[in-house]
Amino acid sequence: MRKPRFLCLHGFRTSGEIMKKQLYKWPKSVIDRLELVFLDAPFPCQGKSDYEGIYDPPYYEWYQYNKEFTEYPNLEKCFEFLEDRVVKLGPFDGLIGFSQGAILSGAILGMQAKGIAFQKVPKIKFVIIIGGAMYKSKKMIENAYSSSLDTLSLHILGEKDFVKHSAIKLTELFKNPVVVHHTKGHIVPRLDDKSLEKVTGFIDTIEHLVMEEDKKNGEKTKSTSIRQIMGRL
Repeated sequence: MRKPRFLCLHGFRTSGEIMKKQLYKWPKSVIDRLELVFLDAPFPCQGKSDYEGIYDPPYYEWYQYNKEFTEYPNLEKCFEFLEDRVVKLGPFDGLIGFSQGAILSGAILGMQAKGIAFQKVPKIKFVIIIGGAMYKSKKMIENAYSSSLDTLSLHILGEKDFVKHSAIKLTELFKNPVVVHHTKGHIVPRLDDKSLEKVTGFIDTIEHLVMEEDKKNGEKTKSTSIRQIMGRL
């Protein structure tokens, strides 16, 4: 059985390598069940990173934004960049995002469902959102959050996270969200026993769905091959 394949989108002014170190603090029993692909954002860090002195540079950002979080320079270019990378590196079963990467992940799902973006790639079936939030501009609210989503989702929320209220609103867009709470702030947390149980259950579910989908696709391919062979006789 193949592992579910996830594209990992890092936080603001960090990198794919930093996110890898953050996620690999999770138990091996979780990480080893997923195929994880880590990507750097398209724009070099345009200011001081909060992670300087904690993780080594270089640092990247997916886009920029104003203080009110209502304008997002280079966001459209970011979406184009990501769709191009998904075409070249995919297919992917799901997304894992932290912070700015988590905000992107939630928006991508809504835009794909509405047919606005990410139409060149297969439907993203699963998402893990860590410290996520929602865009505030009218355009993005309409494009990304105007309808409910049937994507299987796991949301990891910090009790002291400054984006907590927006993160909770984001969970409400999903029909059957799995929510994990932790006591800390805007971080990728370690998993305690209770959190690990929920995360493991989520992975159990997506593994089963991936296996069933691959089985159906295999049967379709076999059936098509048989018809082609019979057509030559």
